[in-house]
Amino acid sequence: MGSLRVRIVGNGRAGGAFREALSGVSDITLAPRFDRRDVPDASRDTDMVILAVPDGVISNVARLIRPSAGVVFIHLSGAAPLDALLPHTRRASLHPLAAMSDAHHGARALRGAWMAVAGDPLVERIARALDARMIRVAEGDRVRYHAAAVIASNHVVALLGQVERVALSVGVPLEAFLELSATALENTRRAGPKAALTGPVSRGDWETVRAHIAALPDSERKAYVVSAQQACILAERLWPSDLTAT
Repeated sequence: MGSLRVRIVGNGRAGGAFREALSGVSDITLAPRFDRRDVPDASRDTDMVILAVPDGVISNVARLIRPSAGVVFIHLSGAAPLDALLPHTRRASLHPLAAMSDAHHGARALRGAWMAVAGDPLVERIARALDARMIRVAEGDRVRYHAAAVIASNHVVALLGQVERVALSVGVPLEAFLELSATALENTRRAGPKAALTGPVSRGDWETVRAHIAALPDSERKAYVVSAQQACILAERLWPSDLTAT
């Protein structure tokens, strides 16, 4: 099997991460970058075009590129359907469950990551080149799958932002809590979410929860209550009706 010629359209974090991660793979030949004015010719002299662009413009960019027989078009979205790549006939998607905060760290995160693949089977060559653990998600389930990915990554970071705000309000740096978060994640990996859950909700210690809600500033109470209610569902406990964010 010869080298797979790949062109990446998009110079953001995802595009840069895939470009760096694939640049050292022996059976992948990356086409050189080109000016955005040349996008209509992106399918020339290549086997695969990866659209590393925001979800909202996938369809627009795909329509700008001239169709070319045999070329596989791939988007990196976890939620967008394959039809977003019309009018191209060979379509696929590759969504890595990897946080790409910048191109360099993103390239490292792509190695061995879980990746959801769909569509044309040639996309699997990219996944295998990155030693990915491939999963398949039905077309009708893609949005729900992507919601889980957002919760797992973006919402966790947002919660740590809340930790930082509350901690700094009492003069304690975020770093003091990060090992606690890392341990909780490791326990979840080892034993599953339910067994890893600790703290007042898991014990049914509602007086402590009430004290937390009362002590927090108004701007932080609602997020705390929502998270505590999720812990309540996990712990299979009834949420007291008098516990609110106000």
